[in-house]
Amino acid sequence: MIRGVESAYGRMTDLKADFNQTSFNKSLNSTIPAQGAVYLKKGGKVRWEYSEPTKQEIVSDGKNLWVYTPQLNQVNVGDAPEALAGPAGSFLAGLGKLHEHFTVRFLNPAQPSDADGNVVLDLTPRQPLPTMARLILALDPKTWEVRKATIHDQFENTVSMRFTRLSVNSGLPDKLFTFVPPAGVATVPLR
Repeated sequence: MIRGVESAYGRMTDLKADFNQTSFNKSLNSTIPAQGAVYLKKGGKVRWEYSEPTKQEIVSDGKNLWVYTPQLNQVNVGDAPEALAGPAGSFLAGLGKLHEHFTVRFLNPAQPSDADGNVVLDLTPRQPLPTMARLILALDPKTWEVRKATIHDQFENTVSMRFTRLSVNSGLPDKLFTFVPPAGVATVPLR
């Protein structure tokens, strides 16, 4: 099974999907739903387009990171964190070398599949990451595509995502992973 996942993601050059996301902040005991589209490409290239609850774009060409919030009329700009190119930032980087980056086990060895028939894996990063203490993935057993993901951080906050309309190796152009601020938008350094 691990070889199947590694093989599928090792051959993958890009991925796009729609997502529904639920973020839970433990200290505030609050849940925030969100939705949008995600685009990933090897080399640490990422684009998250949030349509709900607030429009926002998070874009990286692997070197630079832009976080654009139209409602604030500003874009935060900085260096792409190393984690963005590694297993935390890109399914393509992390899942192609699953065994190298993670300790892998079934979430429930007695019942390895969820109600939708997806294989559910519990992954722990081999290198500790503040943004990811644990990653739970629900994978389609035929294609090994990620259908659901839940990221747990070191403070017990979670981000759960459900992916739909997945498309793999569609030839996403590199220009999709650059950002040019609209005229009049304030540019603020990321801190």
